[in-house]
Amino acid sequence: MVRSLEGKHPMYYEAILQLRDVKQEVHDYVMDEISQAKIPVTETKDLKNGVDIYLADSNFTNGLGKRLQKRFGGKVINTSSLFGRKDGKNIYRVTVLFRGVPVKKGDKVSYCDEPYIVKAMAKDILIQHEKSGKKVHINYQDVRQLKLA
Repeated sequence: MVRSLEGKHPMYYEAILQLRDVKQEVHDYVMDEISQAKIPVTETKDLKNGVDIYLADSNFTNGLGKRLQKRFGGKVINTSSLFGRKDGKNIYRVTVLFRGVPVKKGDKVSYCDEPYIVKAMAKDILIQHEKSGKKVHINYQDVRQLKLA
Protein backbone atom coordinates (compact mmCIF):
# COMPACT_ATOMS: atom_id res chain seq x y z
CA MET A 1 0.00 0.00 0.00
CA VAL A 2 2.55 2.59 -1.12
CA ARG A 3 0.85 5.89 -1.82
CA SER A 4 2.60 9.25 -1.67
CA LEU A 5 1.39 12.63 -0.54
CA GLU A 6 0.85 15.25 -3.21
CA GLY A 7 4.02 17.28 -3.68
CA LYS A 8 6.10 14.91 -1.53
CA HIS A 9 8.73 12.37 -2.48
CA PRO A 10 7.23 8.84 -2.81
CA MET A 11 9.39 7.61 0.10
CA TYR A 12 8.43 10.57 2.37
CA TYR A 13 7.64 9.64 5.94
CA GLU A 14 7.25 11.48 9.24
CA ALA A 15 7.00 8.55 11.63
CA ILE A 16 7.92 4.93 12.20
CA LEU A 17 5.51 2.66 14.04
CA GLN A 18 7.45 -0.23 15.54
CA LEU A 19 5.38 -3.25 16.56
CA ARG A 20 7.24 -5.77 18.72
CA ASP A 21 6.11 -9.08 20.17
CA VAL A 22 2.50 -8.57 19.05
CA LYS A 23 -0.19 -11.01 17.99
CA GLN A 24 -1.68 -11.02 14.50
CA GLU A 25 -4.81 -9.35 15.92
CA VAL A 26 -2.76 -6.24 16.79
CA HIS A 27 -1.10 -6.16 13.37
CA ASP A 28 -4.48 -6.47 11.64
CA TYR A 29 -5.93 -3.69 13.81
CA VAL A 30 -3.03 -1.37 12.90
CA MET A 31 -3.33 -2.02 9.17
CA ASP A 32 -7.09 -1.47 9.32
CA GLU A 33 -6.65 1.85 11.18
CA ILE A 34 -4.05 3.01 8.62
CA SER A 35 -6.30 2.01 5.74
CA GLN A 36 -9.37 3.75 7.18
CA ALA A 37 -7.43 6.96 7.80
CA LYS A 38 -5.91 6.75 4.29
CA ILE A 39 -2.41 7.40 5.67
CA PRO A 40 0.33 6.66 3.13
CA VAL A 41 2.68 3.80 4.09
CA THR A 42 6.01 4.29 2.35
CA GLU A 43 7.70 1.14 3.58
CA THR A 44 7.32 -1.86 5.87
CA LYS A 45 10.22 -3.87 7.25
CA ASP A 46 9.58 -7.32 8.67
CA LEU A 47 11.86 -8.15 11.57
CA LYS A 48 12.38 -11.26 13.67
CA ASN A 49 10.20 -10.02 16.54
CA GLY A 50 7.94 -7.54 14.76
CA VAL A 51 7.57 -5.00 11.99
CA ASP A 52 8.47 -1.36 11.28
CA ILE A 53 5.84 0.65 9.40
CA TYR A 54 6.91 3.97 7.87
CA LEU A 55 3.99 6.43 7.86
CA ALA A 56 3.50 9.89 6.38
CA ASP A 57 1.68 11.38 9.40
CA SER A 58 3.33 11.73 12.81
CA ASN A 59 0.20 12.94 14.62
CA PHE A 60 -1.74 9.90 13.43
CA THR A 61 1.11 7.60 14.49
CA ASN A 62 1.26 9.09 18.01
CA GLY A 63 -2.51 8.71 18.37
CA LEU A 64 -2.39 5.15 17.09
CA GLY A 65 0.20 4.28 19.74
CA LYS A 66 -2.16 5.56 22.45
CA ARG A 67 -5.10 3.62 21.00
CA LEU A 68 -3.01 0.43 20.85
CA GLN A 69 -2.08 0.73 24.52
CA LYS A 70 -5.67 1.44 25.55
CA ARG A 71 -7.08 -1.46 23.54
CA PHE A 72 -4.39 -4.15 23.91
CA GLY A 73 -2.28 -3.05 26.88
CA GLY A 74 1.43 -3.16 26.27
CA LYS A 75 4.20 -0.62 26.47
CA VAL A 76 4.40 2.49 24.26
CA ILE A 77 7.56 4.56 23.93
CA ASN A 78 7.54 7.76 21.85
CA THR A 79 10.78 9.32 20.67
CA SER A 80 11.64 11.97 18.15
CA SER A 81 14.82 12.94 16.36
CA LEU A 82 15.77 16.07 14.50
CA PHE A 83 15.58 15.37 10.78
CA GLY A 84 16.42 18.80 9.39
CA ARG A 85 15.28 22.40 9.08
CA LYS A 86 12.84 23.98 6.67
CA ASP A 87 11.95 27.68 6.55
CA GLY A 88 13.75 28.22 9.86
CA LYS A 89 11.79 25.49 11.67
CA ASN A 90 13.11 22.21 13.02
CA ILE A 91 11.68 19.12 11.33
CA TYR A 92 11.39 16.00 13.50
CA ARG A 93 10.77 12.36 12.73
CA VAL A 94 8.83 10.40 15.32
CA THR A 95 9.25 6.78 16.36
CA VAL A 96 6.45 5.05 18.25
CA LEU A 97 7.36 1.67 19.72
CA PHE A 98 4.52 -0.61 20.81
CA ARG A 99 5.63 -3.74 22.66
CA GLY A 100 2.94 -6.31 23.30
CA VAL A 101 2.59 -8.31 26.48
CA PRO A 102 1.32 -11.87 26.95
CA VAL A 103 -1.51 -10.84 29.34
CA LYS A 104 -4.60 -8.68 28.97
CA LYS A 105 -7.17 -7.09 31.25
CA GLY A 106 -9.30 -9.72 32.98
CA ASP A 107 -6.70 -12.52 32.73
CA LYS A 108 -6.06 -14.68 35.77
CA VAL A 109 -2.34 -14.76 36.51
CA SER A 110 0.06 -16.14 39.06
CA TYR A 111 2.46 -13.67 40.70
CA CYS A 112 4.84 -14.86 43.44
CA ASP A 113 2.87 -18.14 43.39
CA GLU A 114 -0.34 -16.31 44.38
CA PRO A 115 -3.53 -15.91 42.28
CA TYR A 116 -4.18 -12.43 40.85
CA ILE A 117 -6.44 -10.85 38.23
CA VAL A 118 -5.19 -8.26 35.74
CA LYS A 119 -7.30 -5.16 36.46
CA ALA A 120 -5.75 -2.48 34.21
CA MET A 121 -2.96 -1.91 31.73
CA ALA A 122 -1.69 1.61 31.15
CA LYS A 123 1.70 2.97 32.20
CA ASP A 124 2.10 -0.26 34.15
CA ILE A 125 0.08 -3.42 34.85
CA LEU A 126 -2.30 -3.35 37.80
CA ILE A 127 -3.09 -6.74 39.31
CA GLN A 128 -5.35 -7.56 42.26
CA HIS A 129 -5.05 -10.55 44.57
CA GLU A 130 -8.10 -12.80 44.15
CA LYS A 131 -8.67 -13.37 47.88
CA SER A 132 -7.24 -10.42 49.81
CA GLY A 133 -7.97 -7.72 47.20
CA LYS A 134 -4.42 -6.35 47.54
CA LYS A 135 -3.39 -4.40 44.44
CA VAL A 136 0.11 -4.51 42.95
CA HIS A 137 1.62 -2.44 40.11
CA ILE A 138 3.97 -4.33 37.80
CA ASN A 139 6.33 -2.58 35.35
CA TYR A 140 6.25 -3.85 31.79
CA GLN A 141 9.89 -4.92 31.96
CA ASP A 142 8.88 -7.23 34.87
CA VAL A 143 5.97 -8.83 32.97
CA ARG A 144 7.85 -12.15 32.85
CA GLN A 145 7.09 -12.53 36.58
CA LEU A 146 3.41 -13.00 35.64
CA LYS A 147 2.28 -16.44 34.55
CA LEU A 148 -1.11 -17.09 32.99
CA ALA A 149 -3.20 -19.24 35.34
